[in-house]
Amino acid sequence: MARSRRRRTTDGDPRSDDVSEFTKGEQTRRAILDAAITRFGRDGYRPTSVADIARDADVGGTVAYAYFPNKEALFLAALDEDAASLIGQGLLTLVSPDQSLKDDPDWRQTLFFTLVAAVDQHPLAKRLLAGLEPDVTERVLEIPALSELRKACAERLRQEQLTGVIRPEIDPDVIGNGVVTIILSLLMSVVQLGANTAAAYAHDVAAVFAAALEAEPSPDTPV
Repeated sequence: MARSRRRRTTDGDPRSDDVSEFTKGEQTRRAILDAAITRFGRDGYRPTSVADIARDADVGGTVAYAYFPNKEALFLAALDEDAASLIGQGLLTLVSPDQSLKDDPDWRQTLFFTLVAAVDQHPLAKRLLAGLEPDVTERVLEIPALSELRKACAERLRQEQLTGVIRPEIDPDVIGNGVVTIILSLLMSVVQLGANTAAAYAHDVAAVFAAALEAEPSPDTPV
């Protein structure tokens, strides 16, 4: 019997995927996670009960406990899932086969503005970035999906070192980690202060990156 896999697309909407298959249990877990993302994202951790989420997911009141041992575990799983979906949209700008993205000299800005455009589609990740869940705000830098984004940034920096775009002596892994940290901080500013307020400083941030990373032109390079 064919089974469908329900997952979030790059625009944040659930869809059916005919390539991979989910068992009924996996479909149930997926439904619970989707309901948790929406409910926690809208109402927050404290006012939300597991029973609320089970009702939204159209499952029995105790079914969620078969997949998540308690409310906190469900919350963290939902947070990681929603954040991974958001980060995945940014990651696509770094690993896409699209040549225009692969050759983009302003990839850091492209990454940032992609995340800004996508964050409203991810209510629980946005709630965390807004500082509305103070007990887990520090988790921002520990989201598992960030490891892939850090690796992708480091790899892009290595490529730019090979082509002489950025300074050869910097450590791409260290700087890649720093790039991700700065972009997340900017994203938190956008969520908390508004896109227009934070975007006004985008070019200033780009200038800082350029000053810190770009290689000095060779004396033989024509001006």
